[in-house]
Amino acid sequence: MALNKILLQCIALFAVASYCIGVTIQPRSAWGAAPPKWNTKIRGGPVQYVIIHHSDNPNGCSDSARCQQLIRNIQSDHKGRRGFSDIGYNFIVAGDGKVYEGRGFGNQGSHAPRYNDKSIGIVFIGNFENQLPSSTMLNNAKELIAQAVSSGYLKSDYTLWGHRQTKSTACPGTALFNEIKTWPHWSS
Repeated sequence: MALNKILLQCIALFAVASYCIGVTIQPRSAWGAAPPKWNTKIRGGPVQYVIIHHSDNPNGCSDSARCQQLIRNIQSDHKGRRGFSDIGYNFIVAGDGKVYEGRGFGNQGSHAPRYNDKSIGIVFIGNFENQLPSSTMLNNAKELIAQAVSSGYLKSDYTLWGHRQTKSTACPGTALFNEIKTWPHWSS
């Protein structure tokens, strides 16, 4: 029954059911996450925004060991140099075909100033200025968004933005930004 609900939600969100079967989210333990310094819960129910990022790693990753190392590096940078409590993103879409839990659902991220308490931050591992993520990565992100809606963490009338719409940055890269502009719920 739950899978049927996710599938119907995918059909409503993307009008293509062939890839909408739900996504398995790898827990923080799968990438060896260090514990957060602190955790802030999002209050007030489902959030309004999905903010898409890229990690700007030139070579990205295609095997799990490399992807998990890059995620640990991002967490280390965010907690160290940037002074965040944890990795800034709620979820990580990696080139090994997996989605990894960052801060997860219901927790406030540190990824988009003024929107952290009302958004889900999704980062794609790699640099997507001139090329798109793989079709698997794109489909995983779409499935994750559909799952967020069907699980009650994201409003059904959500707004989809690229990081550059929240501050002056090239993120999520021009190729990826142009791609998400074709997805339902993207708004200028």
